[in-house]
Amino acid sequence: MSQTITTQILPTQQQFAKIKEAHALHHEAICVFLATGFFLDQDTFWKDEVCLLPAHIHKFDDEGFLTSSSPWFEWHYSPRAITFETALEEYVALLTKVMNDQVADRSVILPISGGLDSRSQAKVLKDLGVSVQAYSYSFSGGYPEHQIAKQIAETCNFSFQHFLIKEGYLWDCIDDLALINGCHSEFTHPRQMAILQDYKNMQGVFSLGHWGDVLFDRGVPAGTSETDVVPMLYKKMVKPKGFELAEKLWGVWGLTGNFKDYLVGRIENSLNTISIDNLSAKVRAFKTSQWAHRWTTTNLSIFESVHPITLPYYDNRMLEFICTIPEVFLADRKLQIAHLKQDTALAHITWQDHKPYNLTNYHKNKLPNNLLYRVKSKLKRELQGLLGRPYVQRNWELQFEGKVNKKELEHYLFDADFNSWIPKTLIAEVYSNFKTIDRVGYSHAVSMLLTLSLWHKHFNNNGI
Repeated sequence: MSQTITTQILPTQQQFAKIKEAHALHHEAICVFLATGFFLDQDTFWKDEVCLLPAHIHKFDDEGFLTSSSPWFEWHYSPRAITFETALEEYVALLTKVMNDQVADRSVILPISGGLDSRSQAKVLKDLGVSVQAYSYSFSGGYPEHQIAKQIAETCNFSFQHFLIKEGYLWDCIDDLALINGCHSEFTHPRQMAILQDYKNMQGVFSLGHWGDVLFDRGVPAGTSETDVVPMLYKKMVKPKGFELAEKLWGVWGLTGNFKDYLVGRIENSLNTISIDNLSAKVRAFKTSQWAHRWTTTNLSIFESVHPITLPYYDNRMLEFICTIPEVFLADRKLQIAHLKQDTALAHITWQDHKPYNLTNYHKNKLPNNLLYRVKSKLKRELQGLLGRPYVQRNWELQFEGKVNKKELEHYLFDADFNSWIPKTLIAEVYSNFKTIDRVGYSHAVSMLLTLSLWHKHFNNNGI
């Protein structure tokens, strides 16, 4: 029996389908995955499997194969002639309605960061008067982000829990993570895996603030020209050492042409499907249909594995609203800041991106005003290192640094079965460069190799 599936503008789940193609590895797509950390468009590891595009109507034949996909929504930029005050009023009303519709009368589990998206949700939930279990986490040896989150929770009268993400947590749950996200994202970012059991002890529905920071900000820097866009996107998307790895595998697999030309062509083709003249709005639409759908959404499955999820910024109404708001109102988080400044207490809590400043004085975060703070922070990090407790800034540092992590990592990288697919000599070269030349730069390539190893273990059943 034939079937039709209609996907949302920004789905909260990725859906996959079979197409009538030969069953073979999609080497070109895997190279892009290695270079960027996510797949583009409808690509997957396989040529005969696709990820259903967002905002499309997908039709299937009687055998269950995807036969056609046609868009029901086209990204557009149709700014209305409204004042900022009207835009703000509409934004607050819409965010409130969306969140009220999503959570209804259920208890809410709210992750709080030091940014603006979750703080905006907190303000709405506070005004709605619903029961909220808030939480935050910070790295062992890293910036205490939870201190900001705790202030927000206390201001809103939410219960609050703080979790410390410890080094090496990944190895106890890496197989579970591979099965949850299908290895469509690398493994060092989803730190929520470290507290999965704690999630199970909570009650309610998650309210997640993903993608608000992209929707309510500039799509491109001021002064960007049309010729700047593709190089800018390429620079933002591509991890140099991941590209280096992908380029070498492109040669190992004997793929036709030049990898960089292929990747740039894919970016250009996807960008050209968006018929918007305003560059900021066009890039925002591109990021939403690519980054959000193929990277951000991937690990939402971790939250959903324990409780239902809601995402106000993923809601169709919010995305359609964005298309009608003048870019000048979206730029620089203006609407979110104005909304939060309606609550004096929330506005005066530190904004992590501009620490130690808050929403009322963040414009002072520039030299010479912030010089003393920057000097003190640097000295504190250096002292922490001298005391044998290196300052942790990046997720991968918790997984790849130290003897125990080294042993676990090498177990996966130099697995004989995996090395029958990805040459051991190539892996050894990348890993050596990570250890001796550039740990920060090569961490992405190492993480992507780890992801491929787990994918090969769990999903490459045919041994292709």
